[in-house]
Amino acid sequence: MGLDLKHSSERGSSKEKHHVETDQLRDSPTPVVAADLHEAIRRRAEEIYIQSGRIPGRDVENWTQAEREILDQAATRNRRAAIIVRVNGVQYVGEYRPESSDGYVPGEFGLGASVAVRLEGDRMCIRRANGKELVTRIVRRIV
Repeated sequence: MGLDLKHSSERGSSKEKHHVETDQLRDSPTPVVAADLHEAIRRRAEEIYIQSGRIPGRDVENWTQAEREILDQAATRNRRAAIIVRVNGVQYVGEYRPESSDGYVPGEFGLGASVAVRLEGDRMCIRRANGKELVTRIVRRIV
């Protein structure tokens, strides 16, 4: 399920061990009203038709290309990633969107690195080496 890295964070004068794993999670595209999806594909197919010089008889090819592009865009927008941190025997799965993670890259935490973890309600904040925090939404607690 990804990397199993040991990290420690400081709380007062004592140190706690945290196990951190990273993994990519993929969603199916966000449910879109069928009419909206159909209309988006239709508009894109028309753009392709016009951009390719209005060549007749390519309706199926234009539609297929448009459908692929629209569905790929939807999948990219809904891509999520997760990081798993073990604190006091409990695993916290924190989910985040890579495009809004302020440059965090899975695997950024090296083996044995010191990592500060802050839990706030349904949020888990992990201090990065550059001083920034990776802010995640806790989606699962595993005891």
